[in-house]
Amino acid sequence: MGWNLGGLIEKYSVPGAQVAVLAGGEIEDEAAGVLSLRTRVEATTDSVFKIGSITKIWTATLIQQLADEGLLDLDRSVRDYLPAFRPGDPVSPTVRQLLTHTSGLGNHVFDTGRNDDAIEKFVDVLGEAEPFLPPGTVFSYSNSGYVVLGRLVEVVRGKPFREVLRERLVTPLELRTVATDTYEAILHRAAVGHVQTGEEVVPTNEWAVSYSSTPSGSHLAISARDLLEFVRLHLSDPALAALREPEVESVPDFGGGVIGWGLGWMRYPGGVVGHTGVSKGQKAFLRVVPSAGVAVAVLTNSTGGEPLAHEIFGGVLRDLAGVDTAPLPVPPPDPAALDVDRMCGIYRSTRYRITLSSEQDRAFLTFRSLTGAEERVEVVRLNEHAIITTQPTSGSHQVFSLVGSDGHGRARFLHNGAAAYRIA
Repeated sequence: MGWNLGGLIEKYSVPGAQVAVLAGGEIEDEAAGVLSLRTRVEATTDSVFKIGSITKIWTATLIQQLADEGLLDLDRSVRDYLPAFRPGDPVSPTVRQLLTHTSGLGNHVFDTGRNDDAIEKFVDVLGEAEPFLPPGTVFSYSNSGYVVLGRLVEVVRGKPFREVLRERLVTPLELRTVATDTYEAILHRAAVGHVQTGEEVVPTNEWAVSYSSTPSGSHLAISARDLLEFVRLHLSDPALAALREPEVESVPDFGGGVIGWGLGWMRYPGGVVGHTGVSKGQKAFLRVVPSAGVAVAVLTNSTGGEPLAHEIFGGVLRDLAGVDTAPLPVPPPDPAALDVDRMCGIYRSTRYRITLSSEQDRAFLTFRSLTGAEERVEVVRLNEHAIITTQPTSGSHQVFSLVGSDGHGRARFLHNGAAAYRIA
């Protein structure tokens, strides 16, 4: 392999990592560091790391299998399968809109426990919640939408999501290092997430959140090698190629290089597809070049893993697939002033009231949560349609796009993957 993984985890203060590369039909993998700074257990290639939202590709795969068997139609209303699912808006999203993050559902947080009925309970509560946006309004990344997809899998298959996941994917692929929940995770060498606290990187106090978020990315843990065995299925099965086709041709810039969306898959320049996942202090990255038969998985137990993964992608994708990786976004050296009239205002997301303000030639985003907690970050103008944080968070700068029009010359949405709509 063309990198020094031990040197990279030291360079980027990442406690432990795994890397696997699929090329020429063969997988090479490597591990370095420790699974937890508390226990100092060595990271090995058979350790399991949480893959966060990369799980969404697995959920999309289970949905596609149902469609291929004629048990589900992607373009029918969710209510046709879940009659009790009735968010306040009179129009129910389709299954395809859930897959493409155009359902209008937000990112809700409901604690519905850690048992197999947690997904059902989450969807029951969500079905009574006020709708965030009408279906089809705008692309807006939604974890809640994928929980609903997980419930569809449970209802149509008549089994808990984790059982279907194992029965339909884990067992047929003969994957040996997979944990679908916390009970299975303790049977493996399991990585623990880490976060930055001041100048120190420390282990998290929780391994996972409510089980209800499993279909969107809260629990699935796997080795990098087995993740690429799953990718191998996608590269060899013609029926699954449809998931990589563009469904959303373009999305607002939110700093990750994503230019569009398929059914579960993120789309990048140069014919690259993949996904990124974050879960309780762990960050995972997957990039695939189907035309070259090349895939790279980088799994880290740190929220600061992005620069490490980016450096690996830059070398591997260039050398094996001839694809250049765009640099991570940084603030311009001499940023233009904000277009105050168009950009500034108050925006609402599912969980936050967000204010973009200009004060004495400086600009700030203020996030106020439903509990009243506030966080304030300074931003500058990145380009005509986007702003960027002046200080990196976990090794990278956050990008927010200002898109659409409210009919009065002002941006309608503040967008960082998920949309927040203007309220003032």
